[in-house]
Amino acid sequence: MNRSNSGANLPTLRGHNAALVLDLLRVAGERGISRLELAERTGLTPQAVSKITARLRAEGLATEAGHRASTGGKPRTVLRLVPDAGHAVGLHLDRDGLTVVLVDLAGTVVTSRTAPLDFGAPADEVVAAAAGAVAEVRGDGVRPVGGGGVRPVRGDGARPVLGVGAAVPGPLDHRDGVLHRVTGFPQWDGYRLGDALTARTGLPVVIDKDTNAAALGLALQAPGPADFAYLHLGTGLGAGLVLGGALHRGARTGAGEFGHQTVQLDGVRCGCGGRGCIEALCLAAVARGDVAEAARVLGTGAANLVALLDIDRVVLGGRTVAADPDAYVRGVRAVLDERARRGGGVGGATVPDVTAGGGDRPVAEGAAQLVLAPLFGRVGGNHAERDG
Repeated sequence: MNRSNSGANLPTLRGHNAALVLDLLRVAGERGISRLELAERTGLTPQAVSKITARLRAEGLATEAGHRASTGGKPRTVLRLVPDAGHAVGLHLDRDGLTVVLVDLAGTVVTSRTAPLDFGAPADEVVAAAAGAVAEVRGDGVRPVGGGGVRPVRGDGARPVLGVGAAVPGPLDHRDGVLHRVTGFPQWDGYRLGDALTARTGLPVVIDKDTNAAALGLALQAPGPADFAYLHLGTGLGAGLVLGGALHRGARTGAGEFGHQTVQLDGVRCGCGGRGCIEALCLAAVARGDVAEAARVLGTGAANLVALLDIDRVVLGGRTVAADPDAYVRGVRAVLDERARRGGGVGGATVPDVTAGGGDRPVAEGAAQLVLAPLFGRVGGNHAERDG
């Protein structure tokens, strides 16, 4: 994450055990959870739990939520997360629009904005538009700067914000916040978007692919480890992969370039320069209004992915899917069913579940989780270092 000293003044959790406790408080919600239950579920001693929860209360991250009847002795004090102790901004920059949300520690969306965006415009214009949207959801104002842009101005009533998670089309290097050759927009290759957004917003910024952000958000909602693929069909087509409960980015953070698998050797030319890419075929079918064909092509790619990874769930998202979710779910499921019947390496006796996961909003919400997940030890399914 790109560092800044202008984020919320919340102490960083010191390690694995505190993250475990805070995550259980998050999952418990308003009902809360007792120290005894925290000890039982984490395997920590009651003394260790008391020490951690005392620190969380002192930092304003946890508070008492009443008492619960005990099977013996005095009633147990129940603790809960304080959702508005901190917030994160989730920013989705698409090829033709942006979505920005402000979420609290519980992941609840406090406010959101959408606006048109030309991703092919000069980088300074795109970054200025993004920074202005971030300022709006924070409760800040903006002031004009040279060249027709604006710069955020922190408002007195602005909520405490830990940072900005920005989800953009890939490929990219999420570690350094650097974009690579986005299909159709090669001018972004090598652009340090994370640094540019940090300079404009004054906040720490973490960058990831739109599909990875959405997949992370879905993984955090799951009750336990899971294997699934999130397929996003909007202005492009990509995948976010969760394997064993962890977001899978690959050795060079390039995993999930699902849209550029070749399924027709002499097919139509794709924006990436290849032919017969599933993205090009899918978008061509969408453009001519043939939803059934678009769903069939998407299902073919999904079946390849299921056979390769042996996953048990496929989630479909993006604005194109959201326009007719039943048709896409039905079409993809039909291809998976047919492949399973003829023994094509899909599912065996069990065909993977296919569901629709919404339009573009899950990407922005997942982008906010790029910032919040480390607080709960949930980055890529891995917990932080243990307390010393």
